[in-house]
Amino acid sequence: MSELTTLCYINNEDKVLFIHKSEEDDPNCGKYLGIGGHFEQGETPDECCLREIYEETGITRGELSSFTYRGIVTFVSDRYGVEYMHVFSADYTGEREVTPGSCSEGELMWIPVSDIYGLPVWEGDKLMFDCLYKEDKARFFSLRLQYQGDTLISSSKEVY
Repeated sequence: MSELTTLCYINNEDKVLFIHKSEEDDPNCGKYLGIGGHFEQGETPDECCLREIYEETGITRGELSSFTYRGIVTFVSDRYGVEYMHVFSADYTGEREVTPGSCSEGELMWIPVSDIYGLPVWEGDKLMFDCLYKEDKARFFSLRLQYQGDTLISSSKEVY
């Protein structure tokens, strides 16, 4: 059985909003992720993403500009199954300060873009960061990441 999820990388000047996952029963515990989560019945990818952003951060659609569907990641794992992650990016343009702090799933943190590759993340996330912030940043991408346990054993990328 496969999972459907969303991730959004919210930018504010030279920083990106991450959640440092802390739930011990979560496979992502100890890792930094973009903002997102699992689809509810009947949701579109953008509806799911915007709902998750609001639930985890309090940020509304009106506080985001350049909200863009950037790509899809097919995460294949012998331990966790298959997950299709719909990836978005946006710029935070709200007037209130979104401060680091706790939410129900971990701690929110603004991380400088220059530091994101050094975070404890899934190894394949670094390939996704390349698509979001480096060579292919203006194009739609599809990544396939295959894991054995927590080790990335293969990857492929298409850019459209």
